Amino acid sequence: MEIIWLAVLAVLLVGYFALEGFDIGVGMTLPWLARAGERAGEPGTRARHRDRLVAAIAPYVLANEVWLVALAGTLFGAFPALEGTVLSGMYPVVVALLVSWILRDAGLWFRRRLDGDTWRGFWDAVLCAGSWGLALSWGVALASLVRGLPAQPFDLVGLLYGAVVAAAFAFHARSFVAWRLSGRAEAARTGRRLLLTAVVAALPAAVPMAALASSLLDHTASPATLNVLSVMALPVTPILVGAQVWVWRTFGPLGSTGVAARIPSFF
Repeated sequence: MEIIWLAVLAVLLVGYFALEGFDIGVGMTLPWLARAGERAGEPGTRARHRDRLVAAIAPYVLANEVWLVALAGTLFGAFPALEGTVLSGMYPVVVALLVSWILRDAGLWFRRRLDGDTWRGFWDAVLCAGSWGLALSWGVALASLVRGLPAQPFDLVGLLYGAVVAAAFAFHARSFVAWRLSGRAEAARTGRRLLLTAVVAALPAAVPMAALASSLLDHTASPATLNVLSVMALPVTPILVGAQVWVWRTFGPLGSTGVAARIPSFF
């Protein structure tokens, strides 16, 4: 049972990086992607290009964040001793993650609450800053776990690994934008590239999880607790998987014009 819950934790973390990685990557590179679309001669202002890019990730953001919620629930329920160690030993990193998450989501939700280039430009900057904070903080957190929770997690090694995570997310974002804004005729080619970059985005999480596997097994909850968690989690799992499948089957490549025409009002 301990191995099963370790596998669940690993799948949730790797899945979060593979899926949420492109959301974070688009937020990180939003100014540059919009400028690239403008240089390519696509119709519309730079602000309109940013709207299209945010619209491209809009249907996926909340569905992808479910992976993080499930990851936190698994950590608290199946690895309670590890949860206390992580929260106390990585307090600055956890705070940075939460603040970045709040800023990123605030940028997404508030950018279209009022019209005007100044308002939208401010929240686009908040979205970009929060996305960079998420990528860098995740890298620092994983590097800290592998190194045994150093006293100064935001050191050179931690920041370098944060840069690796950020680079992987930015790489994944370009593939996602190419897939989402492509026509259906190009969906197979861009989809294959998206799968490849998803693997690249997941690697920064998969490697530390493999290195930490044996030590994580020492921090699992009692067998009785794990059995109860299994009974609670099993009925919910098909619903979560079905929701993910529905999102990806429903919101596919629409082409630049189609995406622009279907910008969700809440983003």
